[in-house]
Amino acid sequence: MIQPLNLNGEPVTPKKSLPVKLLAGLVMIIIAGVLSGYGLFNLKRNGAGPKKLRTEVTGTAAVGESYGVADTKVFTDSAEGEVTAGGVDGEGSHHLIREGGESQYVYLTSSIIDLDQFVGRKVKVWGQTFQAQKAGWLMDVGRLEIVQ
Repeated sequence: MIQPLNLNGEPVTPKKSLPVKLLAGLVMIIIAGVLSGYGLFNLKRNGAGPKKLRTEVTGTAAVGESYGVADTKVFTDSAEGEVTAGGVDGEGSHHLIREGGESQYVYLTSSIIDLDQFVGRKVKVWGQTFQAQKAGWLMDVGRLEIVQ
């Protein structure tokens, strides 16, 4: 086997540092990924995400108590009225009775709060409005505060 020579006539030996550098770089990328994932997980777990309030009533629910997501910026729409069971034609599980009659009802659904606990109570709800087929106003409730 013929060995290549450099310009000075000395034998050229192949450098093996590139694969070692490449392997070291890949290891560093993997370690950085694991550490950043762990850090983000701990931030979320330690409350960096949306803070949640209670979702269930324990004992008697008092006026002024709030349930659901604490951050009101998450849910921008709000309404106030008395919670009643029943939606309209399959839209919503409950509705808010408000002044002005049936045309002013807000039909409610929630994956965060069990609305059955608040039937008959006057509340203020915050949520996100959804397009409905039958209901005049359909809201996914994320936060609820007892008014009366």
